[in-house]
Amino acid sequence: MMILQRFARLTKIGLGVKRWVVLVVAGIALLIASISLMVATLLGGGVLASAWQNWALALVGGTAGLAMILYGLLRLVRRFVEPFRAHNDASMIEVLYEHSQRSKGIKIVALGGGTGMPSVLRGLKSITRNITAVVTVADDGGSSGRLRREMGVLPPGDLRNNIVALADDESSMARLFQYRFESGDLKGHAFGNLFISALSAVSGGLEAALVETGRVLNIQGRVLPSTLQDVTLAAWIRPLDGDEAEWIVGESNVTDAGGRIEQLCLEPADVEAYPGSVDAILNADLVVIGPGSLFTSILPNLLVPGIADALRATSAEIVYVCNVATQPGETDAFTVADHVQAIEKHIGRGVFGAVLANNNYPTMNAGVNTIYVTPVPPNHDVLKRYEIINADLVNEEKPWRHDPTKLAQAIMAVRSNTNGVN
Repeated sequence: MMILQRFARLTKIGLGVKRWVVLVVAGIALLIASISLMVATLLGGGVLASAWQNWALALVGGTAGLAMILYGLLRLVRRFVEPFRAHNDASMIEVLYEHSQRSKGIKIVALGGGTGMPSVLRGLKSITRNITAVVTVADDGGSSGRLRREMGVLPPGDLRNNIVALADDESSMARLFQYRFESGDLKGHAFGNLFISALSAVSGGLEAALVETGRVLNIQGRVLPSTLQDVTLAAWIRPLDGDEAEWIVGESNVTDAGGRIEQLCLEPADVEAYPGSVDAILNADLVVIGPGSLFTSILPNLLVPGIADALRATSAEIVYVCNVATQPGETDAFTVADHVQAIEKHIGRGVFGAVLANNNYPTMNAGVNTIYVTPVPPNHDVLKRYEIINADLVNEEKPWRHDPTKLAQAIMAVRSNTNGVN
């Protein structure tokens, strides 16, 4: 019964399918008739008086039939594909070619969160579709924090930012997901946060919600949490004007404390990694750690034991991307070496092999609040343990951030050099 219903819909007037089916069938019939005329002519028959007239008629009929078949099939394919590329203005051939090229791209895992990692995702999605973003779920501030406290859901903010980064930048749905309500009870909430939270409730959990959200936005890749457990970020922080370190609980409180972060941890410490994220790391060709807030976006992922274990076990090339600028309350006065040593202090040495750092420090558009991360000091021990690659990575309009295209090109160059490709 269902098959009959679908067939009835397919043959419904106005669908724009039947005319092209008829054209294809007519073309097939004309091609068969032309081939039959050729055979009859070879056997001494035909419909016209002379053999050359029969051959000419068969050639014209066969060419016309073949053209009808090809044009009808092209229009049928376009008719069926068009609804699934509503936000792409490129031709069907270009869309298919680009899709094919990106589908053959290398498998990349980007690990982080916050506002930093979307930069690398926006750059890499033009290179490959095989991107997995592994995102922290320790956020407890802003819209995400409110939803976490009021609805008991995992914070959706970082997940939303990275899903949107993998979507079409011009998509109206992508812009809608980033829209924040400016008044009423919903003031401060991003629409995407509400969408993901609601979808988690009706679809059976965050896993299904992320899959469905990715389909809605037609993203190039996927976004996964580092863990599905409810985790809290805590830290020992030494005040700038005091001797005794204080125990600070909560991601937003860690940033606001204003001291020097000495030790970071997750509560509970034995949190389980999300299996999909572990599998992605183990099967990756390239893992990119960062960019992003060192203590509140990157390390919360690395402190999940299963994630750190997967990074040590994978055969993928692993690159750490250092931030362009320091962050107040987290990395004040940090050099590139300080960033690397902070990671080593929490998860040990040797997790990544290369460090990608910015070496362009423009003053135009920077403003008074931008303080750039300075290079690794000469003869520093970090230089003995890692390959430090310096490159121009800044966004000229917002130089405290990475430029997606520059960053993606630099990352791929690091991988090519590591694999001996000139």
